[in-house]
Amino acid sequence: MGSARDRDDSLAFTNPSTSSSPIVISDSLESFLSDPNSHIGSTSGSFQNDGLLADTSGSSSDAEFGFNRPEFRTSQLAGTVEFYQRHVFLCYKNPQVWPPRIEAAEFDRLPRLLYAAVMARRGDMKKETRLTICEGHDGTETSNGDVLIFPDMIRYRRLTHFDVDTFVEEVLVKDGEWQPGTPETLKGSYIFVCSHGSRDRRCGVCGPPLVTRFREEIELHGLQGKVSVSPCSHIGGHKYAGNVIIYGSNCNREVSGHWYGYVAPEDVTVLLEQHVGKGEIVDWLWRGQMGLPEEQQKESQERRLQLNGERNVGKTTTELTQPKDRGNASVCRSQVENGGFCQENGKSCCQNAMMDSPDLNEIAAKATAEKKKSSRKLLSRKNSGKGASTRKVCAMPTWFQSWEHEDTFAVLAVVCAAVSVAVAYKCYKQLS
Repeated sequence: MGSARDRDDSLAFTNPSTSSSPIVISDSLESFLSDPNSHIGSTSGSFQNDGLLADTSGSSSDAEFGFNRPEFRTSQLAGTVEFYQRHVFLCYKNPQVWPPRIEAAEFDRLPRLLYAAVMARRGDMKKETRLTICEGHDGTETSNGDVLIFPDMIRYRRLTHFDVDTFVEEVLVKDGEWQPGTPETLKGSYIFVCSHGSRDRRCGVCGPPLVTRFREEIELHGLQGKVSVSPCSHIGGHKYAGNVIIYGSNCNREVSGHWYGYVAPEDVTVLLEQHVGKGEIVDWLWRGQMGLPEEQQKESQERRLQLNGERNVGKTTTELTQPKDRGNASVCRSQVENGGFCQENGKSCCQNAMMDSPDLNEIAAKATAEKKKSSRKLLSRKNSGKGASTRKVCAMPTWFQSWEHEDTFAVLAVVCAAVSVAVAYKCYKQLS
């Protein structure tokens, strides 16, 4: 009974009496069975209920629900992300204790009250907003009660159930600041992996290995503080597990949110190297992005593929990953940290402090050794028989093109100063 949109995706709630955008809550349309025994703990606090839910792992899990399941990489991915403009993440506990509907669980007060407050004010919000739970650990960068907001790239610390109504009113409805807290600017890239095993076994089997692999690669290449990864609750599209969302600045210093599906552990290095490191969209895993309706997501991918002489829109992920001999156009580097900029045609290009890091260069060197010979050459890439289609966003300028007006003025100033000193010295010699 599925539609073209795959109806295990999120619910979109609209208010017919207003033109305001709806709120999207990470929830599914199908009914579910909730095990009362999984609701362990007490109602006496916002962060209690630390018992474990049933383990979703097992020797036969991978063949049935994991990366070797029969339907893995058999569906088209592009255009499977419902339109939204803002993503709110509440850091709260971990996937092992999340019930199937964490945002409505009786014993999880904070997410339940935040969900209720968002729903109550959804008709007053100007932006179509998605609400998701991500992992939280006290004493870390994502403590329980922290709220991350994209594309704003801000974090509010330690939201409690007493503050929920005020927070929703000031931040999500009025687009202002929550006065009791000071928003912190988020830098770098933020990766979220659906690991909500109590909601769907596929996410529970595929998500944790991906989180582990991401963290291993981040530590191996010294990217701590520049790239963050966290498991999250259901985001829609169970059948595309592993599901990954990457938020970060693009080469125009605009925050983008790209979704990937059918991600396997061996694809982690590709996503870090190409998407995070260089700003390349990995089309054979790409589901869509924040800010684009489903049809525009498909059109966006079609344009990228056409730029590379491909006509693969509509094909399955397996077909898109077949080896190709054609070269892929290089793209500019993405902004992993704020403060970079991108220009084109001699007005500058993507500058990224992270890309200057030897650790990230070590990752990029695996596929871009040829690219270093000439910044304008096309690169050909193969990754275990998987060709990632990309498009050229902006080219690296030559040395002459990079010469800025400010540099010219600086040189002229130095020359004028030198002439002035010489004239003054000559006058001095004549008088003495």
